[in-house]
Amino acid sequence: MKILITGATGYIGSGLAKKLASSGHTVHALIRSPEKAGLIRHENIHIFEGTILQPDKIEKAITGCQQVYHLAAYAKPWARDSSTFFRINTLGTDHILKAAFEHKISKVVFTSTAGTFNPSFNKPVNEDTLRLIDFFNDYETSKFIAEERCQKYIRKGLNVVIVNPPRLYGPGLLSKSNAVTLMIKRYSEGRWRIIPDNGDKVGNYVFIDDVIKGHILAMDKGRSGEKYLLGGENISYSGFFDTLAKVCGKKYKMINLPYSVMMVASGLFLFWTRISGRPPLITPEWVKKYLYNWALSSQKAIDELGYQITPLETGMQKTIDWIRKQSE
Repeated sequence: MKILITGATGYIGSGLAKKLASSGHTVHALIRSPEKAGLIRHENIHIFEGTILQPDKIEKAITGCQQVYHLAAYAKPWARDSSTFFRINTLGTDHILKAAFEHKISKVVFTSTAGTFNPSFNKPVNEDTLRLIDFFNDYETSKFIAEERCQKYIRKGLNVVIVNPPRLYGPGLLSKSNAVTLMIKRYSEGRWRIIPDNGDKVGNYVFIDDVIKGHILAMDKGRSGEKYLLGGENISYSGFFDTLAKVCGKKYKMINLPYSVMMVASGLFLFWTRISGRPPLITPEWVKKYLYNWALSSQKAIDELGYQITPLETGMQKTIDWIRKQSE
């Protein structure tokens, strides 16, 4: 089968492209930077240069395909022009859906984010939990609007499934989109000692292999118009670093950084950005997310797709082993 993947050189996309290619499928990879093609070199992967903002390039890449995985997105914490999030994440998605509809693609899997869901309060959120508070940043907003664009094409008859992964970690491309793995690496090297506030806020951490398999399961078994949270284990910041210390065999004294200090620091980062032009490490909008719990349930994906979750300790061990191997 011929399959189009956008974002094929990204963290999830590169692993997905190689897995599908190794399974005998022909992958059409639409990529923005040809120099990154080496990341997904395989005889079954065909490179198409272009972006999701170029309909003519999409036309060439999608021709002959039966399925589409749309992963390309602008997932950084900051953009010099905030419209970047909406051009790439929303308009770009619209271009892909339009091409898929016109080419009568049998199924599209769209990768959104768990950030479009509400924070958790008394219990983990699921796909039926309503969003009751405003979005924290343009990334979340743009992805939510993109989900609405999916629903528009679903009503036209296009078969689209939405998947929503939370905080990813594991072997693979080390970039800003793989921030948790970078944090694990720095901790293992003794270069990360910070815990947000008192460390009691809960997040959901998912192993990269689970998310890649979850995408394929969503393509095979997902119901059109449905969302699936492809999550992992719910754990507090303190619990996360306790588990990491156990796996690494290294217990460091951690510094609890109050939210007030984080907000001031993020404001200073933005001030420096205006002077230097360099992207900030984090913005106040993203810091505000740390004030909430983000526990979620992947039971729907487990029940309907056969999705499986790698325990955090197991995933961390595989990640640490991979990190150590990279440094040999």
